[in-house]
Amino acid sequence: MIQTLRRFGIASLIVALGACSSAPTHFHTLVPSSAPPGSVAAPFVIDVQAVGVPPQVDQPALVLRHGATGVSVVDGERWASPLGDEIRGALVADLSTRLGTHDVHGLPHAKGEKVVRVQLDVRRFDSEVGGSATLEASWSVRSGDTAGAACASRASEPAGSSYDSLVEAHQRAIGQVADQVAAAVRAVAAGQSTCQ
Repeated sequence: MIQTLRRFGIASLIVALGACSSAPTHFHTLVPSSAPPGSVAAPFVIDVQAVGVPPQVDQPALVLRHGATGVSVVDGERWASPLGDEIRGALVADLSTRLGTHDVHGLPHAKGEKVVRVQLDVRRFDSEVGGSATLEASWSVRSGDTAGAACASRASEPAGSSYDSLVEAHQRAIGQVADQVAAAVRAVAAGQSTCQ
């Protein structure tokens, strides 16, 4: 009888432990692998401000879109940091590479050093596994007292059938927006005011 109770207790413990275990959590980043900076150093630095994101996708986990109205939160697939920080980090990396400069946000810089400020506000960040990664954003570029440029961008990249390929598609979409922002930064730094 005692032996039967022990076996029953051990079996119950194994079942309980099995029920408590869950699938592993995977973390993703939008920041691309490091790339060498541009061959020509820019005569200015950039100050990339905090990035705003829509509250629907401002979650630790990936939020997937389904059809016209459906969304799902994938708890086992998470961002390495808050989504706004991930997008800002990717934008900083892309702009630094394209412009041959660095980001001084929150840091002191030399008096008289030319600083170009970049502000990006994400209006749409849609993720569809097997569909596309879509980014729509309004952004502005300013240098000192110059008028600067206020622009908008939309980028959509095909996403594969995995979460990794979806995140890579978002990296490419951010890269497309970074191309447009970089062109505007160059123009504003040269005293022009234009959207590309």
